Amino acid sequence: MIGRDRTMVGAPNARDLGGMIGFDGRRVRAGRLLRTPALGRLTDEDLPLLAGLGPACVVDLRAASEMAVAPPDRLPGQPQVVHLPVHDPAHPVFTYVSAVLLGHDLTGYVDLAREGTPAAMEAIYRWFVTGEAARAGFSAAVRLATEEENLPLIYHCSAGKDRTGWLTVVLLHALGVDEAAVRADYLANNGLTSSLREVIVEAIRRRQPDMDEAAVRAVLEVREEYLDAAYAQVRQVHGSFGAYLRDGLGVTGEMIAALRANLLE
Repeated sequence: MIGRDRTMVGAPNARDLGGMIGFDGRRVRAGRLLRTPALGRLTDEDLPLLAGLGPACVVDLRAASEMAVAPPDRLPGQPQVVHLPVHDPAHPVFTYVSAVLLGHDLTGYVDLAREGTPAAMEAIYRWFVTGEAARAGFSAAVRLATEEENLPLIYHCSAGKDRTGWLTVVLLHALGVDEAAVRADYLANNGLTSSLREVIVEAIRRRQPDMDEAAVRAVLEVREEYLDAAYAQVRQVHGSFGAYLRDGLGVTGEMIAALRANLLE
């Protein structure tokens, strides 16, 4: 979904952040900030819709190893593409998500399922806050959004829900959007991808009748406890989200002012 009445078959959870209410009651401008999954599965019918948005810059949060096994993004025009890998090989969930989405063999992830995939997801969300690669990638993405020449800006990871979700949380907090609205946008992924999720689960079940369905669903969904784990890490390490923006990501007052000038009506 890009807007209320515009959807892309190959990216069902894609959406424009326009219309959300930010600082001083000002709304996020439509068509300026777009969160999506990887764009390699867009259909021919999807491309004109994306072209109509006229993206100037596309931020790809995937690691090279994820990109190597996925179809290349289908992008209209010649937007600047910036790769900002938010990835830690110590967390196998990153490659597990890609393997699930691409229909690859999951037998190598038995240990992950045994340890508890939801707990692993919460660990990743805490890493989003403190991990070196995460801080570098999210900080650089915010900087790109402060510059008018990079707008409209599209950003994505593989599924468009975890790394993309946390970057959305960061941007919306910087824009002054209420935390309840930020949470609602994060959780919207589940409704938008419900049909796709069932197709994926059934396809895995046919290939692996003994699959751990709970472990698979844990990486296909977003959950409040994942987001809460990141928020708790922010409070533990920085005390407040504003301090996390400033000290964790290096987002200055000038950068926040630029974001609001570029992205709020």
